Amino acid sequence: MYAYRKPFTVADFGALRFLDIDYKIWLVIAQTTGYTLSKFVGIRFIAELNKGTRFQAVIKLIGIGWIALLLFAIVPAPYNIIFLLINGLPLGMIYGIVFSYIEGRRTTEFLGAVLAASFIFASGFTQSAGKWVMKMLDTNIWWMPFMTGLVFFIPLLFFTWLLDRTPPPTAEDIAQRTERRTMNKAERRKFIRHFFPGLLLLVLTYILLTILRDYRSNFAANIWKEQNLENDSSIYTTSELVPSIVILVLMALLISIRSNMRALMVNHTLVILGFFLAAISTLLFQAGWISPFWWMTLTGTGLYMGYVPFNCMLFERLIASFRYVSTAGFIIYVADAFGYLGSDAVLLIKNFGNFSLSWTDFYIQLVLGVSAMGVLMTSIAAFYFKRKYNRHTLASSIIHYA
Repeated sequence: MYAYRKPFTVADFGALRFLDIDYKIWLVIAQTTGYTLSKFVGIRFIAELNKGTRFQAVIKLIGIGWIALLLFAIVPAPYNIIFLLINGLPLGMIYGIVFSYIEGRRTTEFLGAVLAASFIFASGFTQSAGKWVMKMLDTNIWWMPFMTGLVFFIPLLFFTWLLDRTPPPTAEDIAQRTERRTMNKAERRKFIRHFFPGLLLLVLTYILLTILRDYRSNFAANIWKEQNLENDSSIYTTSELVPSIVILVLMALLISIRSNMRALMVNHTLVILGFFLAAISTLLFQAGWISPFWWMTLTGTGLYMGYVPFNCMLFERLIASFRYVSTAGFIIYVADAFGYLGSDAVLLIKNFGNFSLSWTDFYIQLVLGVSAMGVLMTSIAAFYFKRKYNRHTLASSIIHYA
């Protein structure tokens, strides 16, 4: 999926502008707007997803995104901006479909860790692939996104087919992690009301993490250019290797924690530690103690330590802790929808507001501000869920005793 979403961000559109605004900014805004709308549609789509149609859904949705890239190449600027919006619309639902194959299992942490490492690595890898397509296949900036998609088309078909052969959760999985099933509108509202204060804090935290992640991903090329590293096409991949490996190891280790509530608290702790790592590495970079490469690598590691639990483990263990029959994909998409909405808002503020900060300086201020707020809200959320769990356990014990 990332091969149909990210490669265009490495293209240099030079002095090309539309309404006196950098053309790449228009493209990023268009695609992220489509991606955000997709997340809101996905709240219902993923919650009510028919498991028998998942293979066809993945191929059709990515196919629509790929066709949009073809039209982006054919239609001249500035009229091709609309096709980046259309490109983002279907792609935002792919993660929820993929996650539906792995949730509700005793091995979800391990599978989620692999999935998380995949999408962390994929962002940089597919950007490097886009650079490679331009250099080795002599492809211009307009055709490069479509041609990169062509390179990944056969792997897309094969691995989606393979994923669709995944066996369902076993009886032991259901006993330990709670049954997962589709949720109608009334059930979704009931779930949100039941956990509202804690969910609100987590969604707000996730909005901050999404803002950081998207800014870093979409404008990495601009930051590398300001650090005089724009000619190294491999840097997009190498700067994601450490975050991918660290997250893979940390998330996989969670499988050893059998207590769902303990694992939920560990997830909150990882989010907090991730904010600290991002902030501290940024302060070290400002002081000149670490290089731009290690600064971007360590801030990426820190923000993914926070971002990934929301996408795989945190809501998974929340449902299992309270034995709430539902689907983690639904609440992931609630968080995602508002997360990308926040990302869009910051993107608009940065590019249309009266800001004189460079891409690098804006990212520095973003990391420091988001980290401070994130630590506070995550800590309060952890306290809320722990207290609610203790009350839930006490009430269950009284009922059982009676």
